[in-house]
Amino acid sequence: MQKVRAVIARAQGAPVEIATINVPDPGPGEAVVKVLTCGVCHTDLHYREGGINDEFPFLLGHEASGIVESVGPDVTGVAPGDFVVLNWRAVCGECRACKRGQPHYCFATHNAKQRMTLADGPDAGTELSPALGIGAFAEKTLVAAGQCTKVDPAARPAAVGLLGCGVMAGIGAAINTGAVGRGRSIAVIGCGGVGTAAIAGAALAGASPIIAVDVDARKLEQARAMGATHTVDSTAVDPVEEIKRICAETYDGAEGADVVVEAVGRPETWKQAFYARDLAGTLVLVGVPTPDMKIPDIPLIDVFGRGGALKSSWYGDCLPSRDFPMLVDLYLQGRLDLDAFVTEEIGLGDVEAAFEKLHHAPDGQSVLRSVVVL
Repeated sequence: MQKVRAVIARAQGAPVEIATINVPDPGPGEAVVKVLTCGVCHTDLHYREGGINDEFPFLLGHEASGIVESVGPDVTGVAPGDFVVLNWRAVCGECRACKRGQPHYCFATHNAKQRMTLADGPDAGTELSPALGIGAFAEKTLVAAGQCTKVDPAARPAAVGLLGCGVMAGIGAAINTGAVGRGRSIAVIGCGGVGTAAIAGAALAGASPIIAVDVDARKLEQARAMGATHTVDSTAVDPVEEIKRICAETYDGAEGADVVVEAVGRPETWKQAFYARDLAGTLVLVGVPTPDMKIPDIPLIDVFGRGGALKSSWYGDCLPSRDFPMLVDLYLQGRLDLDAFVTEEIGLGDVEAAFEKLHHAPDGQSVLRSVVVL
C-alpha cells in the first residue's frame, strides 16, 4: 500500500480538491502505474457534475501516460519500467463481441478489482470511484494490466497520453467508424479536441474535401492547421447548404459529404449532420449527449430515402493494442502532430481552473487540452 496525492471530486458540482489516497499493491491481473501526464477531458468535468453517475467521491483523470511500477501475479503483457498509455478498453476476450472477432466492441471490459481509498481525515477508508476505471489525476494509480498499452518510450508523454481518450475518439470516429479514405469527403461539426482529432484522422486517411464546422473562428483556424481543406462558420451561413455546396464542387452531383462526424453531442447539430450527408452517406455521432436529449423530429421517410448509416462511435471504435502503437509511430515519423493538441502543461492543483477553461477559454486562445504533468 502506498499513499499518494490525487485530485478528487467529493460531491456533485463542488470544486475538486487534492487529497491523499491509498493505492493498494497490485493483485492478480493488476498494475500500479506512476503517472507522468493526464489530460483534462470534458468527461472528468461530467463526473464532477454528476453527469455520469452519483458514485462520489470520484478519483478523476483518465487520459494518461505513465511508467509501470509494479504488476500483480500472472501479468505478462506489461512489466515494470514499460512506458504505457492508459486505456479504458481492457478487452475480456470472452464476451460475444470478442468471440466474433470484434474486440473493439468488447462488452465486458474490466478494471482493477481492488479500490483505491481516501487516506486521511474523517472519510479515511472511503472507496474512490476512478473515472473510467483509471483515476489518473494522481501521482500513482491502480489499473487492470490490460488498461496499460505499451508504446515507444521516445514519444513525448504529454502528447501521446491524449490517445487515452479524446484524440483516439476523434481519429477513430473518422477512420474506424466512418471509414474515410481517398475519394471520400468528410465534414466535422464541432472542432474541439475530439472534432479536431477527427480532422487529423481524415487527413491521415487521404479524405478530400475535409470540412470543419464551428461557431468559433479560433477553432476553425486550428482545424485548418490540422488538415481541414475548408472551414464553415455556422453563425454566418447555413452549414448544411455550405457542406453540400463544397462537396458538389469536388464530386459532380454530390448532395453532401460521404461522412459527417458530429462531435458536439446535441440534437440540433445531429440533425444538421443527418441532412449534410450525401445519399448513402454515414453519420457518426462521437459527441456525448446528456441523458435528457432526444433524437430530433425527422420524418421516417427521410431516414429511408437518404439511405446510408447512422452510427455512434464508442472510443473511436479503437482497439488500443492495435491503434495506440501505430498512432505513436506516426507521431514519431512527423505524420501526426499530437503536440498541437497540448495547449498547456499544468500541475495537479490547476485542474479546477482547467475545467473553467473548457467553457471559457482565455481571450485569443482556443484550448484543446490542458495536460497535468507530474
